[in-house]
Amino acid sequence: MSRVGKQPINIKDVQVSKSNGNLKIKGKLGEMQLDVHPKMKIDIQDQELSVLRPDDSKESKSLHGLTRALIQNIVIGVSEGYSKTLDIVGVGYRAELKGKNLFINIGYSHPIYFVPPDTITLEVPTPTQIKISGFDKELVGLVAAKIRSFRKPEPYKGKGIKYSDETIIRKAGKTAG
Repeated sequence: MSRVGKQPINIKDVQVSKSNGNLKIKGKLGEMQLDVHPKMKIDIQDQELSVLRPDDSKESKSLHGLTRALIQNIVIGVSEGYSKTLDIVGVGYRAELKGKNLFINIGYSHPIYFVPPDTITLEVPTPTQIKISGFDKELVGLVAAKIRSFRKPEPYKGKGIKYSDETIIRKAGKTAG
């Protein structure tokens, strides 16, 4: 049995409804839905949701853990939410919010304007920090990766946009002869 798949999911803070292969989960932050694979069975009892698999085939075992993890991510997202923090490192590099849009100066000849998706909230607590939050874990990660891709951190001086918990492995520069 899958170690992840056999664990029940606590759904006391959310409303769950299922209809022919579609699972709708609604919480205080929003509503999401998931198309469940036809092989997987969803069992809702009291305040717990369990994912059951029909047999021990390799495909069923894989889907069992995956389905349970996806549902867990949605439940946490609509009840608590997800966030990622990016740090901007470099002299003169900064970010600011103009309305809902992000305005970033990171050493190019032009500033970068980033328009976030509707369900994502951007904050700029300091000019060198960006906080991305929302209820969809996948979308929060995609937006953070997109912003980071504008100027990835380089290994010599560490300049660029990095995740706050990311460690940049530094290289030694040229030595003077």
